[in-house]
Amino acid sequence: MEVDVLEFRVPVENNKTLFVWEIQPTHTAAQIYVELFSIFSSFGPLYLLKVSPNAPLHSPGFYALIKFYSAAHASRAQRLTDGQTLFQNTPLKVKQSSKQTPHFQCGVNQPLSHARCLELANHILGFNGWTSNILTLKELTSEQEGSEDEEEEEGGVRKMRLKLGCVLQVSFPQHGQMSRGVAVMEDSFNCTGPDVLLQKRCRLQRLVRERALVQAFSTVLLILLGNGKVMVEVKQTSDQFGADDTEGVLQVNEVSTADDEEWDLTVID
Repeated sequence: MEVDVLEFRVPVENNKTLFVWEIQPTHTAAQIYVELFSIFSSFGPLYLLKVSPNAPLHSPGFYALIKFYSAAHASRAQRLTDGQTLFQNTPLKVKQSSKQTPHFQCGVNQPLSHARCLELANHILGFNGWTSNILTLKELTSEQEGSEDEEEEEGGVRKMRLKLGCVLQVSFPQHGQMSRGVAVMEDSFNCTGPDVLLQKRCRLQRLVRERALVQAFSTVLLILLGNGKVMVEVKQTSDQFGADDTEGVLQVNEVSTADDEEWDLTVID
């Protein structure tokens, strides 16, 4: 049985990338994008679809670059579309990528963005196939600061710093799997009033939640079986922790902050 494994990471492999050329200039680039997206997204979710005009030394027309999350989806799309007219009067050429360039390599092992994680999970699992739950969302302070927000007078304007930590759990009830992500973020700003502080806090809460969700998805594997079924597995890493590990205090030692500090994220059931 054919099996394909999808990770919540930017696809850069050759076998997930298709080139389409011999696209005639009978449509605009925007129209070609719509046509290609309609055709190729029917084989599986797309990470990228880019339509570009041919180089000046070539005949007028367009070519396209298409990236799938799944190698199996890309392979099937290539087999069934190569040499077909599709939306024009002449056949298209569709081939898999044969080489990697520095542009491709720049995304190696890079996690998907928050929006892409949601898009991929909803496409493969459905909107009811997974859930997310915030276990902890709190402001963090160092023992030296002694206050919730660091404040400094700067020309009569208060300079403030907010630092938030979040522990978030992604669950897959139908598969009996779960993954947790931890994120810490901070923001420094000039506080001219309580409305500014509220806006900054709400924005930072949203960003730290999104980063925690991305981190939780980074260990999730979507296993696509040849019979159309989907399995979910979670990679066990040194950063992964189970339910028993969060009954109390979590020590977060590596976070994206400027200071080399250690924070406590207490999970409240």
